[in-house]
Amino acid sequence: MTMSAAQGDWVPSACTLPTVEQPIRVDEFDEFFTTWARTIDRPESARVEITVDPAAEILARQLAGRESSCCSFFTFDFTTTGEGLVMGVGIPSAYVEVLDAFTARARAAIEASR
Repeated sequence: MTMSAAQGDWVPSACTLPTVEQPIRVDEFDEFFTTWARTIDRPESARVEITVDPAAEILARQLAGRESSCCSFFTFDFTTTGEGLVMGVGIPSAYVEVLDAFTARARAAIEASR
């Protein structure tokens, strides 16, 4: 699958989420990023760190859990810092294009919410 952040098709064929449900999940992430995300950092090509409002921790963990259950190549971890809750998202290097598109969507949502 070709992945394009602009078109919203960052969901790779390795994802087991039914195709009809994929746009719903993309919308869930878009809404989460717009509502709760504060900053985004890409410390390495296979990892992105999104700082979110700590009040969104339960929602962040639920969304991450649902995503990793259908796209097992995603790994999520959470760290609390002075800046907020950091949602770390990692992938194997074979899926860097997926993370590129995921990061672009998150960045666009954060910028749009400012």
